[in-house]
Amino acid sequence: MPHLSIKNVPEALAERLRLRAALNHRSLQGELMAIIEQAVETPATRDAAAVAPADVHAPRTGRKTIMQIAEEHRARYPAPLAGSPRAVDILRAERDGR
Repeated sequence: MPHLSIKNVPEALAERLRLRAALNHRSLQGELMAIIEQAVETPATRDAAAVAPADVHAPRTGRKTIMQIAEEHRARYPAPLAGSPRAVDILRAERDGR
């Protein structure tokens, strides 16, 4: 199997990759392989995967950006619900409770 090497990786970037690997419960090698596999995925393989039966244990991956989701949410709920706590108040209460 071929070996790939990237030289002179900035320490900040390497640390972010290590953090990403840890968050995904992977080794750094496994995380880099996942990034490469995702980068070379073609639309044809993506379409074939969409037709294949879904794996109930696989993480869901969407096509919307966080901005699109936020815009849809704001369109559905233009004003906060009456009497509901603000998110900032919930977060502060959680933080102060520690």
